[in-house]
Amino acid sequence: RAPGYEADDIIGTLTLNHGGAMAVDVVTGDRDLLQLVDDARQVRVLYTGKGGVREPDIVTQSLLQEKYGVPDGRGYLEMSIMRGDTSDGLPGVRGIGDKTAAALIAEFGSLAALREAVDTGDPRIKGARRTNLEAAGAYLDVAPTVVAVAHDVPLTPQSYALPTEISDPA
Repeated sequence: RAPGYEADDIIGTLTLNHGGAMAVDVVTGDRDLLQLVDDARQVRVLYTGKGGVREPDIVTQSLLQEKYGVPDGRGYLEMSIMRGDTSDGLPGVRGIGDKTAAALIAEFGSLAALREAVDTGDPRIKGARRTNLEAAGAYLDVAPTVVAVAHDVPLTPQSYALPTEISDPA
């Protein structure tokens, strides 16, 4: 626990602190945590899907590329910002789903570079796509902060330590 943070943020912080020093598997039914996938740091996500009643997908960078068309966890984060997620109250950018978002990230390299291209009038972005990206500017200003899992939660050992004794319920 950490006041002011969600469990995802604590998981993200622990992953950053320990990934690379050891293999880390995050078990979750929440796709938001796919942004933590990082092969170089030995971080995988075992995605159980909603309800967690099936065998989990072992999500690595190659699975992110194969299934979503993004190269890594950061690409997944940026794709998910653009496509939105109604269950999290995120509208996304009108007219942009998984495939278009992934294609834009692949073409421009990042959400920041895509936004720069929109702002500077890059001719590769035209018509309704340009209009929709411009209209979503305010959303795109705040969404990365909302959607990104924190990596800097101030944790103490008490934040995540397991009890040393288990009391007998009898």
